[in-house]
Amino acid sequence: MKAAVLVFPGSNCDRDMAVALRKVGADVTMVWHKDAEIGDVDLVAVPGGFSFGDYLRCGAIAANSPVSQALKRHVERGGYALGVCNGFQVLTETGLLPGALMRNAALKFVCKSTPLTVATSDSGFTGGYTAGATITLPVAHHDGNYTAEDAVLDQLRDQDRIAFTYADNFNGSRNAIAGVLSENRRVLGMMPHPERAVDAATGNTDGLALFRGLVQQLADA
Repeated sequence: MKAAVLVFPGSNCDRDMAVALRKVGADVTMVWHKDAEIGDVDLVAVPGGFSFGDYLRCGAIAANSPVSQALKRHVERGGYALGVCNGFQVLTETGLLPGALMRNAALKFVCKSTPLTVATSDSGFTGGYTAGATITLPVAHHDGNYTAEDAVLDQLRDQDRIAFTYADNFNGSRNAIAGVLSENRRVLGMMPHPERAVDAATGNTDGLALFRGLVQQLADA
């Protein structure tokens, strides 16, 4: 699998994402935000952090970078994309995923490990899990409160596009949503950090199945 990890000023999880992808055998290229092309890759990963300092809206400036236009073209061609934390915010700001990420309900930055429910196993990203299973992943965000109009939430539910939900909805996300899929199920945005849970040395490997499942999906394709 060939993967590109986008890097914006303020990204701070790009190396973690690259390490996780390489751990499952991916050939990873780091792509700077001013690059107008990404290249021929299977997956584009948009990492967490504070792109451009989040000075406008989280992910809003990054969504207008040259590389984000290349990301859109990649997705339009049917390519896979994964956005984590700030990367999820970028995916909503580009319109590649519905909804928006608002300030946490308690108006505080939250950094902890949190239990999640795998809402669907029907995607390349979640196929390594069992639907209904509980996993634990780290979170670290101030603006992770997922919101969308009722019609969008109904569509996500009816199309089985909710990937993960919070067991403890600490940030106030509507329907406790922690991650959502695109209509073709090839784009995933999620607030928790699977790339920080891939090594036994850190005490948690629950994120590894996401990356392994994605490699398997692409190999089968």
